[in-house]
Amino acid sequence: MNQHHTGALRMSEYVFGIGAPGPAHLAHSIWRDQATEIKAMIRWRKAWYPQAPVYPVSLKPGGDPDAMRGLQRMSDEQIAMMQMVGTPPASGEQVDWFLEGMLYHHGGALEMAHEALDRSSNTTIRRLSRDIILAQRQEIILLRRMLASRGLSKPSYYNYDHLFRLS
Repeated sequence: MNQHHTGALRMSEYVFGIGAPGPAHLAHSIWRDQATEIKAMIRWRKAWYPQAPVYPVSLKPGGDPDAMRGLQRMSDEQIAMMQMVGTPPASGEQVDWFLEGMLYHHGGALEMAHEALDRSSNTTIRRLSRDIILAQRQEIILLRRMLASRGLSKPSYYNYDHLFRLS
């Protein structure tokens, strides 16, 4: 999740100070919240999993989320994808790129939060997962409104609605 949050920080920085008040305000809010969560997750990892490797890990297919043996080192490709290291937006397209990219990014967060709810018994992780679902649902709806105000609407903007539930 830290790599995913780092991607949100990078995406947000593309719209800082470009004269789009709604998206810029949202970007600053996302940056602040994600940076705070990264710090918390780093503390939790050190406290709960002191023997964990320092490099980014992901859960192996079928792996036990409560055991080190259930984890694997993230590939360079996974890290780059999570951190949004790909091609930056073209000049003049930063706002649309940010809004649309953040919508899909939040969809990925919903998927990971549901996976954590399904697999973890840690009450803090489960609470964070629920909080993430609520926050991402609200922001996806806001992002869709912002995109619509810019004349953009695609069926794919609704791909994550089934993950709005708190099961």
